[in-house]
Order: sequence, then C-alpha cells, then structure tokens
Amino acid sequence: MLLSSQAAQAHAVTLGDKGYIQETTGTHLIPFLYLGAKHMVTGYDHILFLLGVIFFLYGMKQISTYVSLFAIGHSTTMLAGVYFDIGINSYIVDAIIGFSVAYKALDNLGAFRVWFGVQPSTKAATLIFGFLHGFGLASKIIDYDMSPDGLVPNLLAFNLGVEIGQLLALAAILVVMTRWRASPSFARQAYAANALMMTAGFALMGFQIAGFLVA
Repeated sequence: MLLSSQAAQAHAVTLGDKGYIQETTGTHLIPFLYLGAKHMVTGYDHILFLLGVIFFLYGMKQISTYVSLFAIGHSTTMLAGVYFDIGINSYIVDAIIGFSVAYKALDNLGAFRVWFGVQPSTKAATLIFGFLHGFGLASKIIDYDMSPDGLVPNLLAFNLGVEIGQLLALAAILVVMTRWRASPSFARQAYAANALMMTAGFALMGFQIAGFLVA
C-alpha cells in the first residue's frame, strides 16, 4: 500500500497534459475544454461516485436533479479554489473523495438506517461531496501553477469540458445500468456491486492516507 500510494492519485493528469498546463499562456479554449472532458472520463473516483448516486435512480428527472447538484458543487469549488488559490492537501482531499464513494455505497445498502435509525439526506450528501470533489481538482490545478494570462476563460473552458465529460460518462453508465436492471438477477447482484464499491472507496482512502503519512 505504501509503495503504491502515488499510483492512486485519482485527480492527477498525464505528464504531457501537466506540461501543457504549466507552460501555456493566453486563452486556449478548445485545449482546456478537451482536458476537462478527459479528466472526468478518466477520473475513476468521479465515475464510481456517479455510479453510486444513480444506482437506484430510475426517472430522468431524479437523475438530472442529483447530477446537477454534483455538478454545481464540483464546479463551484473548482473555479473558486483555483481563482482564489484555495487548495487542500491532495492526499487528504483524495482520501475524503474515496470516503465519498464508500459513503454512497453504504447509503445504497441502507446501512445508515440500520445503524442509526435515520436516513441522511442524499441530496445534501451529493452536493457536499460535489464540493469536495471540486476541491480535489482545484488542488491539483493550483500545483500546476497556471498562467494568470487567460486564467478565467481557460478555467471556464476546463469546467465546461468536465461537465461534458460527466454527461458522456453518465450516458455510458445509464446504457449499462438499463440493460442490467432488466436482468432478473439485478436485485441479487446489486448488493454485491455496492459492497465492492464500498471496498473500493475504503481502499482509495487507505492509499491516500498511506501516501500522506510517507510524503
């Protein structure tokens, strides 16, 4: 776990993309739009959390509500964090993001109602974790020291790319989920899937906590 902790940086970008972000100056909307979409589509922590959020949502109105709450939270802290230079230690925020995946899986399993006798607001949790996911990305972008020349339009393009990537990932998830839900074995498999998601979330937490301790 200690040796592998660097590999679990869910919000990291490739060395080529990092170099581009650090070296570019001026407004470059299309490249940053692409980088934002690429980040979301390849961000396994985002994908796992979105999967958990929509796992038992069937109506498009419900799905749109929850995805919009996540997008509002994610966009707000990403834009504000970079613009005002507000970052959180990357290991800590990624550990929290790992916890968000485990939390949503436990929520889907009905654990909180069994353990505490209450059901936390899933909408509030989605928004709050959206804020935290946004801080995770903002912390990485701050580390790359983007040029102030063209910062605002580039950030807005990046954020738009993130939302486009989120919609693409969500569309793929919904295609798979629709077919899976039609299977007679879905109810039985759903429990195992959320148990695996919970395990993955706690594993991500472990990697990041280990990285924080040895960094």
